[in-house]
Amino acid sequence: MKRLFLTVVAVLSMTMTFAEDEKLNNVESVKAYNMEVNYTKLADFLGLSLDQLEAVQDIHTSFCADMLNAANANTDERKSMVNNAVEKDLKYMRNVLTGEQFRKYLMLLNVTFNNRGIER
Repeated sequence: MKRLFLTVVAVLSMTMTFAEDEKLNNVESVKAYNMEVNYTKLADFLGLSLDQLEAVQDIHTSFCADMLNAANANTDERKSMVNNAVEKDLKYMRNVLTGEQFRKYLMLLNVTFNNRGIER
C-alpha cells in the first residue's frame, strides 16, 4: 500500500511539472510576440515628423494587436498570421515613411524578430 501511494505521488508530481513547463512556454511565447515600443525613441531613430509619428502609432497599434492574436493562435495558424500581420504593417508603413526611414524600420523589425526567435 505504501509503494502504491508513493508511486501515485511520483506520477502526480511529474505530471504537474510537465504542465507547469508547458504553461511557462506559453507565457514566454506571448511575451515574444508583444511588439510594443517606445514611440519617442522610435521617432528619434527614424527621424519622424509629428504627422508621421501619429500615423506610425496607429499602424503599430494595429500591428501589436495582430501579433498578440497570432501568439494566442494554434501553432499551425501562427506562422501565416504573423506573415499577414507583417505584410499589412509594412504595406502601411511604406506609405507613411520615406525610403530611408522605411529601410531603417525594416532593419529594426528584422532584428526584433531574430532576437525573439519569431519565424516568419
